Amino acid sequence: MTPITRHIPLFSLEGVPDAEVSTHPFTTADGLGLDMLRFRRGESDDVVLVIHGLTTSSDMFIMPEHDNLVRYLLDNGFPEVWTLDYRMSNRHPYNRSMHRFTLDDIALYDHPAALETLRRVTGERRVHVVCHCLGAVSFTMSLFGGAVSGVRSVIANSAALTPRVPAWSRAKLTFAPTLVEYVLGLPYLDPSWHNEPLLSRGRMFSQFVSLFHPECDEPACHMLSLMWGTGWPALYAHDKLHPVTHRRSGDLYGPTGLHYYRHVLKMVRAGRAVKYDTRNPRYDALPRDYLADAASIDTPMLLTTGDRNHVFADSNVVCHERLQAVAPGRHELAVFPGYGHQDIFMGQHAHLDVFPYMIDFLKRHMG
Repeated sequence: MTPITRHIPLFSLEGVPDAEVSTHPFTTADGLGLDMLRFRRGESDDVVLVIHGLTTSSDMFIMPEHDNLVRYLLDNGFPEVWTLDYRMSNRHPYNRSMHRFTLDDIALYDHPAALETLRRVTGERRVHVVCHCLGAVSFTMSLFGGAVSGVRSVIANSAALTPRVPAWSRAKLTFAPTLVEYVLGLPYLDPSWHNEPLLSRGRMFSQFVSLFHPECDEPACHMLSLMWGTGWPALYAHDKLHPVTHRRSGDLYGPTGLHYYRHVLKMVRAGRAVKYDTRNPRYDALPRDYLADAASIDTPMLLTTGDRNHVFADSNVVCHERLQAVAPGRHELAVFPGYGHQDIFMGQHAHLDVFPYMIDFLKRHMG
């Protein structure tokens, strides 16, 4: 087994060197231990909470190889930024099992507990949320489902309340959970399986997947294209990434259980965010249809996406159309040319092409 050579230390905080950093653990009502990182330079009436997607973590927002989102926010009028590592985070062990969590669990348990913890520390200040991928889907479910309130503004990237995926991705959502869990007997998929011993199942699985991905020589990148989206690569455009970011894909993205895919598939088939298990009384506080009461939710949202999004396609374009129909003028849409799904935040030039638009939206809702 070859020793792993890391270009950047695992879970490094080097990307935000000039802020006071503290960790804030909390517990969800269903018994999970989660945490948040607080990056602080001074006092402000406005606090930004940043939420990652499935298989990633706070690390996608604090990357030291280029100007990252947290540092950009701190540099541009937001001296206090929090990042949430909820149950999908690769900083926690919850995805390394054949779990049965759904996005309803995150909407009902994770996001409310995180905001309660944040407000206990910061007081009743204005809270703005920047969220991505299934972090964006689950947070908007929490907001539009009434589990959280009092949020000043939201930026939701790639998908929100109308998840849509390419045809091949839909096929994978349909068959992969059963195939991986019950036929292959694997509790999760891991982009870092290429680092396992030579004859291990994970290493052989990774080598098999790489046979179909001649676009680069990074096995973790190949696995990620299998796990998410449709394309070579699927999550981003190679030319948008810093070379170091591409090489450390196996650290920035972690393993994931397959049950979330089943909930995403149900929402894709429904054409909107819906509850997964409508018969379970533990979710009675959540609506069956998260768009049903959209007209009454007055928190303005900026829905963002790339025009080359091969993971959630035009999900946020459609979501904006749906919300515009029931609340004209309340929400906004920004589509970034040449960008895909993940590079909106992790691209080496995102601080030039993307972040200024986000800052402008947030500042317009500070007062």
